[in-house]
Amino acid sequence: MKRPNPLLEDLKSVLPEIAKNASHAEDLRKVPTENIELLKKIGLHKAFLPKAYGGYEISLPEFCDCIAALAGACCSTAWAFSLLCTHNHQMAMFSKELQEDVWGNNPDATASSSIAPFGKYEEAEGGIKFTGNMMWSSGCDHAEWAIVGFLRDNSEGAKDYCFAVIPRSDYSIQDDWHSLAMKGSGTKTLVIEDAFVPEHRIQKAKDMMEGKSAGFGLYPDSKVFYAPYRPYFASGFASMALGVAERMLEVFKDVTSKRVRAYTGAKVNAATPALMRLAESTHQVNAARAFMEKTWDEHREFAEAHRYPNREELAYWRTNQAYAVKMCIEAVDRLFNAIGATQWMLDKEAQRLFRDCHMCGAHAYTDYDVCAQILGREIMGLEPDPSLL
Repeated sequence: MKRPNPLLEDLKSVLPEIAKNASHAEDLRKVPTENIELLKKIGLHKAFLPKAYGGYEISLPEFCDCIAALAGACCSTAWAFSLLCTHNHQMAMFSKELQEDVWGNNPDATASSSIAPFGKYEEAEGGIKFTGNMMWSSGCDHAEWAIVGFLRDNSEGAKDYCFAVIPRSDYSIQDDWHSLAMKGSGTKTLVIEDAFVPEHRIQKAKDMMEGKSAGFGLYPDSKVFYAPYRPYFASGFASMALGVAERMLEVFKDVTSKRVRAYTGAKVNAATPALMRLAESTHQVNAARAFMEKTWDEHREFAEAHRYPNREELAYWRTNQAYAVKMCIEAVDRLFNAIGATQWMLDKEAQRLFRDCHMCGAHAYTDYDVCAQILGREIMGLEPDPSLL
């Protein structure tokens, strides 16, 4: 769908430079500083920053179009930077005091995360002391803060899934990101030891899904913050898979148009199997985009109406994006399987797209085996399985 998107137009001006850095990002095992500077120069990090701090508060469809385009240039950069952006949306649901801590003196500040609840804590006066080796913190080299997850005992004897926000001065980064795909995302481990976290930097995940968090209602004119945090966080992954798949269509067409079979000298560009594979993958990628645009528009409409989704709507939103990723992976695989052995070489773009697209489907939120169970239970009227994310 064509829609006005000034930020996307600005992004297009820096994409060629970011694409040139894609191999460099893999060599560094993190996003090059130049890429971060280019993206901050056009203000992409302000996508979900509250307007009170100079942010844009753009709609989810506008943001996802940007991330899809960025992923087509360098998916590692898109992965890390998308999360730095969506974490702003999440932190806007924390207390105003936390927001002042993060953005009061530096509105360009961002946060990486490690939100699986693996952290350990001890209660302390006015907050907690947090400890943990928090893995999977994409883009952490370029962030000033971190959002980390833990389970906190409540007064009913149960545990609340919570997030704590911790400044860069209170943790170190373990350089342990050695991956087959998304090599340049810098998804490293945060090492935190007895970091004091005041109460105003802690928030229950459940409250952030139900409009009950400390920051709820802080921005009554906003069209993006009357929304649960998780769909915004998760939709970036589907956007990346879509951008990679769309780029793979271009790469396959370009490679195939020039390809000649080594032993026979036959041109491949008019071979029926190649044409059929390109046609089917094109249909599949277009279908994935249409499906995701419909879902993104629902997110936008709900947020603008200050309407929270019910459980069934959330189940569809969560699982739609996983199914779109599945379609994109199938489309990429169909093309890569027929693009020729030369494209397996490490200096070829096609093999990077193939690897990164599969990584888009490996995240906990895009695991379709999990998502299919979630939606199936909802359709059958069964209670959610707490073992499923």
